[in-house]
Amino acid sequence: MNVLIVGSGGREHALAWKVAQSPQIDHLWVAPGNAGTATMGKPGGNVAIAADDIAGLLDFVQANRVDLTIVGPEVPLAAGLVDMFQAHGQAVFGPTRAAAQLESSKAFAKAFMERHNIPTARHATFSDFDAALAHVQSVSYPIVIKASGLAAGKGVLLPERVEEAEAALREILVERSFGDAGDRVVIEERLSGPEVSMLAFSDGETVAVMPAAQDHKRAFEGDQGPNTGGMGAFAPSPLATAELITDVYQTILQPTVDGMRAEGMPYIGVLYAGLMLTDDGPKVLEFNCRFGDPETQVILPLLETDLLDAIQACVECRLAETSITWENRSAATVVLASGGYPGAYRKGLPIAGLDVAGEMSDVILFHAGTEQQESQIVTSGGRVLNVTATGTDLKGALTRAYTAVECVQFEGMYYRRDIGASAQRVSE
Repeated sequence: MNVLIVGSGGREHALAWKVAQSPQIDHLWVAPGNAGTATMGKPGGNVAIAADDIAGLLDFVQANRVDLTIVGPEVPLAAGLVDMFQAHGQAVFGPTRAAAQLESSKAFAKAFMERHNIPTARHATFSDFDAALAHVQSVSYPIVIKASGLAAGKGVLLPERVEEAEAALREILVERSFGDAGDRVVIEERLSGPEVSMLAFSDGETVAVMPAAQDHKRAFEGDQGPNTGGMGAFAPSPLATAELITDVYQTILQPTVDGMRAEGMPYIGVLYAGLMLTDDGPKVLEFNCRFGDPETQVILPLLETDLLDAIQACVECRLAETSITWENRSAATVVLASGGYPGAYRKGLPIAGLDVAGEMSDVILFHAGTEQQESQIVTSGGRVLNVTATGTDLKGALTRAYTAVECVQFEGMYYRRDIGASAQRVSE
């Protein structure tokens, strides 16, 4: 079987790592990939085609007889890659452009949840600055302001006062800091409670829930500093009891898939629900239309089933008859980031210690922002590496991960030293 994975980050390396374990694989390509995906031990390798070059990707799969394309990031999904591939008879894993609106348009997602009684925060959507400001001035609860479109994880603002909210609205709607992503803003109630990520496979009818994960968005220890794409994660979350998982499945995940199908947009792919566990029960903070990053890096190491079997079951609408099983273990990942991230940072810095860390038992190095320059692997992004480890429990996984972290070095490298700390307190 010939497979193409679209994307270049740690999520895509984790996908390639898991897919490469399948005995069904003949060729495995990643477009555009990174230094980690370049050598997966299978014929293929990296392809110099950007993830949003849909025409170029289609030409490649047709020329190379690719049997299945797996899409990692949200941008090509929102741009209609799946629609284009399906129109040309190509098997592809991911939602159509219409179904991907659950992530690409927060305004759509909120209205959809309202129509289908899916629990979420109180909210209102605006495209006019004055109307949005009047709403802010009228509510009595703390708020979050979100650019409705895709803003690379940067379109969420947390004003503490009306003056800050006014500045945020001006930044998005008037100054257009987020471009077209800020055509509309969603103003919603700021919920409180712990956050959990629950992902599920979907074939448009059936939902198969994955182990719940917890991400760490803030740059520094103690959840301080600016928001990032994620500085680490662990799975399964001790907060996700069997009762909670059943509740989320029954009130959020299955109703979402049922609602999308009923509205003529069957959802095939991975549905990601970012949840806040409030005193009133779990509520949706956001939907993503693909595997999360860095959640994928701690979920896939726990998957016992051949990933290709699970994906093919989704694409062929036979998930109900497919058994997907998970290891009774824990996984944790620590992100090694470039100095200055999520702001400006240097690139091209040599990375040392990869061989030593990679040889450790139950440790996997998922590359994110890396590239090969001659014989040296160097940094090329803000999030450079995901140092992932598994163990019989979370404490063991974290110990292995942080031991491996100490082996890796590059100039300006920083990372959070408290990944999973809150979960260990809950477990104790």
